[in-house]
Amino acid sequence: MSADPTPGSAPGPADSTPDAAGVAVAVAPARPQPSGGHAIEGRSPWQLAWIHLRKDRAAMISLAFILLLALLSVSAPLLAHWIGWSPTDQDRTQGLTVDGLPVGPSGRHLLGTDNLGRDILVRVLYGSQVSLLVGVVSTLLAVAMGVLVGLVAGYFGSAVDTVLSRVMDLVLSFPFLLFAIALVSIFGSSLAISVFVIAFFSWAAVGRIVRGQTLSIREKEYIEAARSLGAGDLRIMFVDVLPNLLAPVIVYTTLLIPIAIVFEATLSFLGLGVVPPAPTWGNMLSDSLDFYQVAWWFPLFPGLALLLTTLAFNLLGDGVRDALDPRAERLFQD
Repeated sequence: MSADPTPGSAPGPADSTPDAAGVAVAVAPARPQPSGGHAIEGRSPWQLAWIHLRKDRAAMISLAFILLLALLSVSAPLLAHWIGWSPTDQDRTQGLTVDGLPVGPSGRHLLGTDNLGRDILVRVLYGSQVSLLVGVVSTLLAVAMGVLVGLVAGYFGSAVDTVLSRVMDLVLSFPFLLFAIALVSIFGSSLAISVFVIAFFSWAAVGRIVRGQTLSIREKEYIEAARSLGAGDLRIMFVDVLPNLLAPVIVYTTLLIPIAIVFEATLSFLGLGVVPPAPTWGNMLSDSLDFYQVAWWFPLFPGLALLLTTLAFNLLGDGVRDALDPRAERLFQD
């Protein structure tokens, strides 16, 4: 029978305790538990990014505003029915003054009326539908095309990269207003033309960013390992390279949406966007040019809606960029 360890000897990997027969039985030491009794839980980079984003107050307020705006735009028909005016209804009795000028905010029209006696609140709500629809759809189209072209150019390089890079340079150098005017003169103003013009002049900037990231990623060791294992180009591009591009693409998408919204407002302001009387924030601002000195509410509320929406998307984009950037030195306080 083995002797008991001396009092001064150091314990081994496992302490021993005698059983009922007196034979020493090894007992593994208990694993140290974190303070508070909670098990350690691993978090993915996306979970860490969401934790950081939640601590950015400006980004979360902007996200709440965007969600509220989206809810209001979807509910615009119900709200218009509750208010009692459609976006094209003209209040011929109390919507204009005796001089034919717009009427200010009142219980009948909460944000006042425009130059035709139409309710501005209802038209602002319907205008948010156009702005969000054009902004989101055109941005998604531009990002999809830009990611595809930039990924192909950066991965294959050589002559393919040269040709696609020159195409992107050509698109970026072309004046988009001139192109929009030419399209409208041929096909007429429409929502589809606005989406096409904005997407066409936005994808090249995304393509440049993706191309630069792809040129760096394709030289990594895991890409060489995938090639040595016999992986094809398509698999490497869409399985190994593309997931590592998601963070910058998401950041640029959030920053591109407000640019697209401003583009749409510019086209509508110039009469190149959605055909009136369908309301957009751009054509409402255009209609108010002759009345801003006598009807301050006419340009104020559509302009304020455009300003707050673009500001919210920009602040959210800044927050997403800080949360996804692993090199950021920003400190978040609990």
